[in-house]
Amino acid sequence: MRSGVATGIGTALSACGVHVEGGDRAVPSSSGGGFGQGRLTFRPASPAPASGRTGLITVQGSADTPPASAYVPVTAAEDRPLRLVVFLHGAGGAAEQAVGALRSFADEEHLLLVGPKSSQATWDVITGGYGHDVQNIDHLLEFVSAAYPIRGYTVAGFSDGASYALSLGIANGDVFDSVMALSPGFQAARVRNGSPRFFVSHGTEDQVLPIDRCSRRLVPELKRSGYEVTYEEFVGGHAVPQRIKQTAMDWLTVQ
Repeated sequence: MRSGVATGIGTALSACGVHVEGGDRAVPSSSGGGFGQGRLTFRPASPAPASGRTGLITVQGSADTPPASAYVPVTAAEDRPLRLVVFLHGAGGAAEQAVGALRSFADEEHLLLVGPKSSQATWDVITGGYGHDVQNIDHLLEFVSAAYPIRGYTVAGFSDGASYALSLGIANGDVFDSVMALSPGFQAARVRNGSPRFFVSHGTEDQVLPIDRCSRRLVPELKRSGYEVTYEEFVGGHAVPQRIKQTAMDWLTVQ
């Protein structure tokens, strides 16, 4: 997250407690509502045989959005089922940064990492409402699941990306079985579907998205809503220490 953009968008628009499109609380629902509701049309299907390249690749989702970066572990060539992790960058971030956040774990843990790029400086719901970014992620899921054998779906992110991951995870828990939110600011789910499990982490000295108004408010709300939540606080600022990444990976791989 670049400092200028972080202050202008990450704090002013998505800071904890500030109203964003859809409000702070999820609205229970058993049905969809389209991209404007943050709902994906994609649904998991039987794993496909591997038909794509391994290593770092570029993936095009919606035609009018920036390409995504992805890392496909070498085990994909063996038709070994992979966990797909869609990792969402912070405000002003890049797709390559999102993939790089967990790349060191990908081969050993059999993770297929996809890092979409937001259509604007940050994710659509923060700048006016769900739309282009949800549709782009929907297309990416369709493409990747048709090219590689996928055994499970996770949405993850840092900062604004963590807020967006929480929002999409709550709305699409029938697609994502797990949500990893690293230093989130809010959640703006407009519908609720499925029962994903959550991993949330936050630094006690975070001055961009202060912990008291963010994760210490969000985590109890998630638990009251009946979700399984693992929560890790650490001494530090607006960052993701290696120890937290390892803890998140341990949590993710115990299914």
